[in-house]
Amino acid sequence: MTRVPPLQLIVGPEGHGVVAYAADVAAALRETDDRTEVAWVDSLPDAQAVARRAGRVHLHVTDRLLGRSPEEAADRLEGLASVTALTVTVHDVPQTSDGTGLERRVAAYTRMFAAVDAAAVNSQHEQRLVADFLPGVATPHAIPLGARRSSPSGLRAREHDAARSGRRDLVVLLAGYIYPGKGHAQAIEAAADAARALRRAGEPVGAVVVRAIGAPSTGHEGDVAVLRNEAERLGVRFDVTGFLADASFDERMMDEGIPLAAHEHVSASRSMLDWVEAGRRPLVVDSRYAREMDRLRPRTIARYEPAELALRLVEAWRDPERTALPAGASLRPTLADVAADYLSWWNGPAR
Repeated sequence: MTRVPPLQLIVGPEGHGVVAYAADVAAALRETDDRTEVAWVDSLPDAQAVARRAGRVHLHVTDRLLGRSPEEAADRLEGLASVTALTVTVHDVPQTSDGTGLERRVAAYTRMFAAVDAAAVNSQHEQRLVADFLPGVATPHAIPLGARRSSPSGLRAREHDAARSGRRDLVVLLAGYIYPGKGHAQAIEAAADAARALRRAGEPVGAVVVRAIGAPSTGHEGDVAVLRNEAERLGVRFDVTGFLADASFDERMMDEGIPLAAHEHVSASRSMLDWVEAGRRPLVVDSRYAREMDRLRPRTIARYEPAELALRLVEAWRDPERTALPAGASLRPTLADVAADYLSWWNGPAR
C-alpha cells in the first residue's frame, strides 16, 4: 500500500508562473491518487497552522515568492519546516546571471535546502547548478516540467495571405514575462538584421515586429519603454500584449510569426512547453538546459547559437513550416508522468 501523498501547499498569487505550475502538478496528482489534498494560502506565514495539521507537506518554492528578500524567504521556509515534514520543489536555482544578488541568494538557498526533508528540481541542469553554486547541499531529485498534453493541440498558426498583399511581415514572438535577460533586446536587433538581409535579397518584407505575449514582471515596467525606443531606432515595432488570461494567452501563441525562446540563463522553462503544446517549434538559444530539453522531447525545438539568430529568422520567414511541430511529435513527459514520478519519490526512503 502506497503512502498518502503529502498535502500540496500552494503559496502565492495565481498569476505567478511557479504558483500556476504547482497547481497543475497538484491537479495531476489528484487525478492519479484521489487521496491527494490541496491547500491554497496567500503567503507562507498563513500556512503554519495548515502545515502543522497536515503532518506532511510539499511546496514549490522560489525566494522571490516566499519573501521580500532572500533572507526573509529562508526564515519563512525554516519556520514552516519546523512544524511539519516538508519536501520542496525548488525553482530559480542561483546562478551567475543573478549578478550582485548571487551571494545572498546562495546563502538563502543553502539554508532552504538544509531546512527540508528532501528537495526536487525541474531539470538535470538545475542539479548541476546546485552542485556548482551550493557546495555541500545534497543532490536534489530531478523531475522535469510536465506538458499539459501528450501531443500538440492540433491547431495551426494563423497564416497571412501573402498573395493578396504581395508581401509578408517579419514577426517574432516571445512568450511570458518581460524582464532583463529574457531575450527581447536580442530579438529586436536580430529581427532588424534579418529584415535588412531579406530586403537586400529582393524579398518582399513588410513590417518588422517583435511581439511580447505577456506583461512586464513587477518592477520592470520601465523596460518596455527602453525596448520600444531601441526598436524604433532600428525600424522595428515592439508590441506588448499585456497580461493575458490562459485562454487568450493560448490563442496568441497561434499568431502568425516566428516563436522564439531567447533566455540564455534559464534554469527550467515553462515558455518552451507553452510553445510546443501549441504545436509550434520555437527557436531556442543553445544552453545546457536547451540541450537537455532537446534530448527529452526530440524534434520539438530548434536550437541556435546567439550569433546565428538573424540567419535563423531569415530561414524561418522563408519557410514558415520550420516553426510547426512535425506530425506525431511526442510531448511526454506529461503532467500525469510527473505526478507518477512525484508519488514514486515520496514513497521512497525517509519521505
